Amino acid sequence: MSEAVGAELRSAREAQGLSVSEVAHQLKLAPRQVEALEAGRFETLPGGTFVRGMLRNYARLLKLEPEPLLEQLTGRLEAPDANRLAARYSQPVPFSDSARRSTFVYLGLSLAVLTLGGGVAYQWYREHQAPAQVAAAPERAAPKPPAPEAPPAPNNEPKRLEPVAQAQVTAKVTAAPPPAAVEKVATVAATPSAAPAMDKRTGGSHRLVIRCDEEAWIEVKDANDRMLVSSLNPAGSERIVRSRGPLTLVIGNAVHVQVIHNDKPVDLARHTKLSIARFTLP
Repeated sequence: MSEAVGAELRSAREAQGLSVSEVAHQLKLAPRQVEALEAGRFETLPGGTFVRGMLRNYARLLKLEPEPLLEQLTGRLEAPDANRLAARYSQPVPFSDSARRSTFVYLGLSLAVLTLGGGVAYQWYREHQAPAQVAAAPERAAPKPPAPEAPPAPNNEPKRLEPVAQAQVTAKVTAAPPPAAVEKVATVAATPSAAPAMDKRTGGSHRLVIRCDEEAWIEVKDANDRMLVSSLNPAGSERIVRSRGPLTLVIGNAVHVQVIHNDKPVDLARHTKLSIARFTLP
């Protein structure tokens, strides 16, 4: 009787032009299980309940009525014994060859992708971490250069000048409220015998008038690189410098400072960078 059921299934499959592998793929079974159904070898399959389900799905795939086929196997497919069923479940679940190959291919591709991703991440870490460490070392080692706008503490009194050959420096501080002005003049003259030795180069005579509309830092050096003026000047102050040139000037907050050289105004804008003017008067 079971052989007749299997023969009917095989005949219907062959009539529809299906192979055993195609039926096994559609039913999610191994080809040997399909062959066991068609040959009536139900004892090699995992229990009567599973065989009924396989036959029902196989008949529906072939567009056959499953109930007449199952009725023919009523005596053959007895209720499963508990011990036998437990033994069946302890056996490994069979997989088709194509499913096994697909699993291996998937695992191989997954490992390849993970390895590639790890390599890319490690390379990215090395490329970005190494420059950051190299750049951090010089920043810690190199001292921060002093800012030009950070002069010594404000001092309303003009700084006392060192002796300068043939130089006269007049500092006049004008107070805002009273009209009267207080003028301090410091004149130092070197001995005639020392003058030729101190001069490195000869320039014309200069008269500078430096007026500060706001607080500003002023430095003036002569041809021998001697400091004539180096102080922070308050708003409203005025400096008068007389010396032989060339003179080198550094003026902070230059936007609010006026320089008059030999009765002619000096354009500080073309010498100014970052609010500091640096230039030389020949």
